[in-house]
Amino acid sequence: MTPKSAAAAARSTVYGYPRQGQDRELKKAIEGYWKGRVTADALRATAADLRRVNWQALAEAGIDEVPTGDFSTYDHVLDTTVMVGAIPQRHRAAVEADALDGYFAMARGTQDIAPLEMTKWFDTNYHYLVPELGPDTVFSADSAKQVAELREALALGLAARPVLVGPVTYLLLAKPAPGVPADFDPLTLLDRLLPVYAEVLADLRAAGAEWVQLDEPALVQDRTPAELNAAERAYRDLGALTDRPKLLVASYFDRLGEALPVLAKAPVEGLALDFTEAAAANLDALAAVGGLPGKRLVAGVVNGRNIWVDDLSKSLATLGTLLGLADRVDVAASCSLLHVPLDTGAERDIEPQILRWLAFARQKTAEIVTLARGLARGTDAIAAELAANRADLASRTGSPITRDPAVRARAEAVTDADTRRAQPYPERAAAQRAHLGLPLLPTTTIGSFPQTGELRTARADLRAGRIDTAGYEERVKAEIQEVISFQEKTGLDVLVHGEPERNDMVQYFAEQLTGYLATQHGWVQSYGTRYVRPPILVGDISRPEPMTVRWTTYAQSLSDRPVKGMLTGPVTMLAWSFVRDDQPLGDTARQVALALRDEVNDLEQAGTSVIQVDEPALRETLPLRTADRAAYLAWATEAFRLTTAGVRPDTQIHTHMCYAEFGDIVRAIDDLDADVISLEAARSHMQVARELAAHGYPREAGPGVYDIHSPRVPSAEEAAELLREGLKAIPAERLWVNPDCGLKTRAWPETRASLENLVTAARTVRGELR
Repeated sequence: MTPKSAAAAARSTVYGYPRQGQDRELKKAIEGYWKGRVTADALRATAADLRRVNWQALAEAGIDEVPTGDFSTYDHVLDTTVMVGAIPQRHRAAVEADALDGYFAMARGTQDIAPLEMTKWFDTNYHYLVPELGPDTVFSADSAKQVAELREALALGLAARPVLVGPVTYLLLAKPAPGVPADFDPLTLLDRLLPVYAEVLADLRAAGAEWVQLDEPALVQDRTPAELNAAERAYRDLGALTDRPKLLVASYFDRLGEALPVLAKAPVEGLALDFTEAAAANLDALAAVGGLPGKRLVAGVVNGRNIWVDDLSKSLATLGTLLGLADRVDVAASCSLLHVPLDTGAERDIEPQILRWLAFARQKTAEIVTLARGLARGTDAIAAELAANRADLASRTGSPITRDPAVRARAEAVTDADTRRAQPYPERAAAQRAHLGLPLLPTTTIGSFPQTGELRTARADLRAGRIDTAGYEERVKAEIQEVISFQEKTGLDVLVHGEPERNDMVQYFAEQLTGYLATQHGWVQSYGTRYVRPPILVGDISRPEPMTVRWTTYAQSLSDRPVKGMLTGPVTMLAWSFVRDDQPLGDTARQVALALRDEVNDLEQAGTSVIQVDEPALRETLPLRTADRAAYLAWATEAFRLTTAGVRPDTQIHTHMCYAEFGDIVRAIDDLDADVISLEAARSHMQVARELAAHGYPREAGPGVYDIHSPRVPSAEEAAELLREGLKAIPAERLWVNPDCGLKTRAWPETRASLENLVTAARTVRGELR
């Protein structure tokens, strides 16, 4: 294709943008609303201002078509549930009384009503609210949010494209509602759902939409013939509508595979594909179906999930190859930019040399615009940008920051014996029971306790120089004393120090390891108003000195009961960071594991008898395609064992996982060879306990009985009933009692009441077992 004809085709766009604002204005407004300090109108005004700022920033950067509908005050899947009227019965009264409060009740629950289940969005650290559906579900269209936001963008004079979760993905993400048989398949509701989508599409067309994007990332996973047939039927029916905008069906996170021929033949006007990690597979598949004649192809060539600058020359070559495979080729990121921070320009403490290697949402937007211009006008039009990009890439490749020969030599010397406990589990279990002397159904927590405003203020004061290190450490000591005292009085059996010194379970360790880089403003949404600052892995990893021993030892000095040492595992250290893309993930995981192994051994030497190595991201990082999973699980489980295998048999190794679909990795959980695992189970009604039992899991487990992502306080009887359900799957001598996850985000009053009820429940059920 000549540059002139390419110019008619190449436009720039994105699928979504960070929601929080430069200073997390959205988080502050929502939490202020929850606390009664911000009105509903003020919250809506803040949200509208942030949308306007985002759209204008995109337009000013040169983006030709901005997305609408991707902005959310909690979660875009929950927004879809509202759009299609699939409100659970238990939430309907709250939604009818006040739509905004009802929306947040579905997300967070109330004291009387449980929230929707929450789990990870594919293989990212973003959490979505799981739709609850059943054979009696009645859908109804509510396009008010989508229409209003489209009109806001059009009023600014912008070309705008609404972005919706597609109907097939929505149903594939859903679960049977409580009380509905577990074998109910939500996909059977497709014919009932499609007319609702048709109505929403008609409303958007009437509001001025030329295009609507329907996201179908579930189709990049392995799909059965029946599921592919459902996708074919969905887009045949939607494509046949006469009163609709043009349809762009988007996929991302992996190769589209067997779903590509289905969508290529569908009567829709465009497809969006991921050409980053899945570039070769999607290119080959696209060529195999004869391209997309007469259709629009949106090529996701800029990585929307990582923070390294794009290789512009490589992306431009990919785009050039695509020109002959579609009627029009547009340029985008591989997925929504929701998954990266907003702007590297806000970072003042990163060395300028390293800053040149990084691209957050605003920088990725500029890369997309540059590539679209180069595709349309030829490389001469972007010669300066290409030269600067080559220099940035070369700077990183040649930097000594990225390589440490001693670290690499140690990693290469690891043997299989280094990744295996010296004794089998039954021998270890006997030694641990004799050493620890715990009761039946032992109680514990996952690790963190509430991070109070005083703690956050103390950290801010330390950074600003308003207090010295000694003053800060006295505040941390006082908090640990309070946490230990509360746990002893409450009757918990295995204690934690509460982690008052930790800002984040990954960042805290990253700041003490070589090879990691921390940001000051690199916030990314995890769920709702929970934002994290993922550290950046820039080089080889080592541990200069102990990271947790001091505070764990101090906490243990305050109690005769065992206090757990708390670490974040190697897979989660990778998954919740922005990882380097210049070596295999398994190599990086081994480096992190060796650094953590040193910490585990030092904790044991200091007298710590219970050590928890959290791996909540083990399932999250599981490849979306089954064919890719064995290789991942091999290095992931090896890294965990390398971290933990050097301890004595009477040292009890725990791990923890939360908010994921565990059924896919039960065998891998077994392969970790941890002595005890704690897992999220409250929202999913002990599903994981049944999955462990079905696998024949032989070790101890604590499926959670307290949902910590809701402000509600579970009663003692509610927790006891969950315990009884857990006992149907796991023998009492192997069952622990604990919350779903850490308590960092909760307030002290609800934490106290919930843990007191948890201990009461454990005592009640122990009595029933005698």
